[in-house]
Amino acid sequence: MKLAATRDGFGEGLVILGDKNPHVVVLCADLTESTRADAFRKKFPNRFVEVGVAEQNLAGVASGMAAMGKIPFICSYATFSPGRNWEQIRTTIAYNQQPVKIVGAHAGISVGPDGATHQALEDVALMRVLPGMTVIVPCDAIEARKATVAAASINGPVYLRLGREKLPVITKESDVFTAGTANVLRRGDACAIVACGSLVHEALLAADVLKKEDISVTVINSHTIKPLDRKTITESARACGTVVVAEEHQIAGGLGGAVAELLSAFCPVPVRFIGIKDRFGESGTANELMRAFGLTHKEIADAVRGLVRKQEMKCKELHEAETALAYNRKKLLEAPKPELYFRTRSGESIRNIPHLKQALKKMSDDVYSHHVTEHKNDFAMWIRDVFGDHALADAIQHARSKSNAEKEIAKVLRELYLKLP
Repeated sequence: MKLAATRDGFGEGLVILGDKNPHVVVLCADLTESTRADAFRKKFPNRFVEVGVAEQNLAGVASGMAAMGKIPFICSYATFSPGRNWEQIRTTIAYNQQPVKIVGAHAGISVGPDGATHQALEDVALMRVLPGMTVIVPCDAIEARKATVAAASINGPVYLRLGREKLPVITKESDVFTAGTANVLRRGDACAIVACGSLVHEALLAADVLKKEDISVTVINSHTIKPLDRKTITESARACGTVVVAEEHQIAGGLGGAVAELLSAFCPVPVRFIGIKDRFGESGTANELMRAFGLTHKEIADAVRGLVRKQEMKCKELHEAETALAYNRKKLLEAPKPELYFRTRSGESIRNIPHLKQALKKMSDDVYSHHVTEHKNDFAMWIRDVFGDHALADAIQHARSKSNAEKEIAKVLRELYLKLP
């Protein structure tokens, strides 16, 4: 499989934009080669500005240029931009809704030997919270190039997160990239894995491992964290019933937080998170750190297995409970001793629940009201005391009309007859 860093795709995208749009300009904070902005500088030297080690000025100058009709891309390490100049980004760019594209390179734990001070693990959270900010985390070099080109057309500020480590190229030139629209890479019904950046490939590896265990999963490349693709993620969560979110970022405030916020409002399901667990980074090789911080396909697969087992146990317990309830409810069909018959004000004797259902149909509203309103629901107390069915008794007690009571009884009887051998 071909390997390439997302920063390489970004550099290619800048050159494409330079040829297409004369308003695109690039500014850098003394990291031109590292961020791969050097190709643009060589081809379009009059549209490149080297600001130097001054990230706050980087944001301010870009905002001014954007106000004059330019489309600036500002490049630095993510720990410095947005890490060091967040206030300038907030006030001069986001607050004014200037179309500045903030490019945070060398993000994540995979920066490796650079260590904790250079491993941006909080940048998505910082940018996601800014009103009007689009946040994109490409999964490979091809997607990074497409995201760069697309960012120039977005009306407003954009944060583009890039990595230094070479990643497997898993997307194709023919794949469509649309900001705000996630891509479903695999489809399954046991769990939905929502991933971004370097963890998308790990999610696909996890899917291959799980497939051998007859666990089919959906894998979603959520390259855009803001705005999140509500339709794709909620539909997948609803279809699978469980979700695992995987990202090379702090669990707090990143993709996991965004997905949890979405699902809590529109489709509450069990969710597990793969990410940095409230820690700073360390020095080491990229592979060592990804393993040490639990960001590999093994941890993703384990999270899926745990959720699937929990759901299976829940389904088993629910089935056992329903079976027990159906068994216990058989006595609803049986008549108790005559002294336990229900006697209405009109003089009728009701023997069991099917008989109560028939009696309700011909019962006058006055008689029904007498046994419900005036006597605090005689029917519910009779069902509870004689048959011991608290669930049906509660449903009858809260039925606000005779027709609703009939529906509740009909529902129970229908389920009961279906489940009885």
